Amino acid sequence: MFRTVQAIAISLIIAMLISSPSLSAGAETEVEGQTQKMIAIVIDDFGNHMNGTPEMLNMPVYFTAAIMPFMPSTKADAEEAHRRGHDVIVHLPLEPMRGKKEWLGPGAITVDMSDEEIRARVLKAIADVPHAVGMNNHMGSKATADERVMTVILTVCKEQGLFFLDSRTTHKTVVPKIAQELGVKYLSNQVFLDDVYSEAHVAKQVAVVKKLLENHDSVITIGHVGPPGKHTAAVLKRSIPTMTPTTRFVKLTDILAPTELMNRPMKLPNP
Repeated sequence: MFRTVQAIAISLIIAMLISSPSLSAGAETEVEGQTQKMIAIVIDDFGNHMNGTPEMLNMPVYFTAAIMPFMPSTKADAEEAHRRGHDVIVHLPLEPMRGKKEWLGPGAITVDMSDEEIRARVLKAIADVPHAVGMNNHMGSKATADERVMTVILTVCKEQGLFFLDSRTTHKTVVPKIAQELGVKYLSNQVFLDDVYSEAHVAKQVAVVKKLLENHDSVITIGHVGPPGKHTAAVLKRSIPTMTPTTRFVKLTDILAPTELMNRPMKLPNP
């Protein structure tokens, strides 16, 4: 009888320990999610077999792939990024203040277009990029400063359930104002990694990101495939091991929904 009571008591104690919030595996994940800083890397210009594409897709952390529509590898890059567990967003070509028109690529939106044409082009771009959960601007310093143009674009985002990442190619951007008025989820880039095409510059920009993380819970930074692609990928791969003890590399949707991040197992994307 004594042994039976003793066994029951031990079982109750074990059950209490297992269910204790301070000792459960789920609580450990939650604590880690609260204490680790978050960095969301966005890589622009996928979709055209650009330099550095394989190196970026093989990065050992989560990131967000911004994919241009209507390009030769648009769908292949989107499918591969999604398969590996990354976020996919539409890299929408928008008119800049300066720059060659051909840099925009097919399906570009300019400020002289009607509301109807802008809307049609945005919808076609979304349909052309599989698995897209958001959108950001490719170039676009003129368009993102235009309230009419951005109202049309952000209205479509709201209707389609997409968030918008303002790449912040101009300090005159109206994206925050219009997004708040329309109730669209939006985020803003804080650091461009590779506006100068050298590993030394990318390393300097990574240092800027680290400095920002000292005073911010999360930082969003943008790099590119293309001319700087291999430089950026090489610096990131060297930098990741030095940052992971205190920093969690996340997708943009993780910043928008941190509760889901805390419940997600900490694992690397599929190879």
